[in-house]
Amino acid sequence: MNMTDIYRIAGIGLLISVFSMVLKQYGKEDQAVLLTWAGVVVVFMLVIRLISQLFDSVRAVFGL
Repeated sequence: MNMTDIYRIAGIGLLISVFSMVLKQYGKEDQAVLLTWAGVVVVFMLVIRLISQLFDSVRAVFGL
C-alpha cells in the first residue's frame, strides 16, 4: 500500500462530499443520498483490493 491509494480514497471522499452538498442545496436530496452510497461502494471496493494485497503479502512472507 502506498500513499497514492490513501490520496485516492481521500480524494473520492472529498469529491463525493462536495457534490453531495451541492445537490442538497438544489433540493435533490435523493440524488445526494445515491451519490453518497455510490461513493461508499467505490471506496469499499478499493479497500477490499488493498486488504487482498495485504493477505497476499502475509502469505508470501510466511510461505503459506
